[in-house]
Amino acid sequence: MKSVPELAEEIVAREGGYVNDPDDPGGATKYGVTLATMRRLGLDYTGDGAVTTEDVKRLTRAQAVEIFTEHYYRRPGIAALPEAVQASVFDMYVNSGANAVKVLQRLLTEMGFACTIDGAIGPQTIRAAQMAAEAAPRHLADAYAIARRNYYYALADARPASRKYARSKGGGKGGWITRAEDFMADRYRLTEAQHRARVSAWG
Repeated sequence: MKSVPELAEEIVAREGGYVNDPDDPGGATKYGVTLATMRRLGLDYTGDGAVTTEDVKRLTRAQAVEIFTEHYYRRPGIAALPEAVQASVFDMYVNSGANAVKVLQRLLTEMGFACTIDGAIGPQTIRAAQMAAEAAPRHLADAYAIARRNYYYALADARPASRKYARSKGGGKGGWITRAEDFMADRYRLTEAQHRARVSAWG
């Protein structure tokens, strides 16, 4: 597996530079780090006593990598999960928080390795994931990526403002979907026709 900093660098590259999308609940974002996250962590780079969009604009790539490594990988305990799913859970944790773990916990329970769906990586979740990985390591990685893709579609179903993240302006796959599919085998990726059929009800 790639090193954690390497994975974090890839996430930063996928996230891109500064944006301030009114449809993003996290507020202004740079390299995937939101204003809400920076306020939670107290990252006042301007030194004016408040965390604002100016602090987001000052965030460097190196600082973003450090934030992701510490607060989205180490502290949630992703290192304790099987290597097969670490990168995908880490990547999803950056844009979905604890929901990334809940998706895994629901999947494990459906696979017959029951665990509490609470978004926290504890002994029960670790053991369930280890048993699933021992049974079918590649299957677990693909199944998680598919469950992640389904989560994004369902989120866009329920929240029209989020549909632009799951469907491109041209009707093709949006960033959420391509991001989830990056972590699955080619044979499980939807064709463009399948994707368009899935989102056709959105109008």
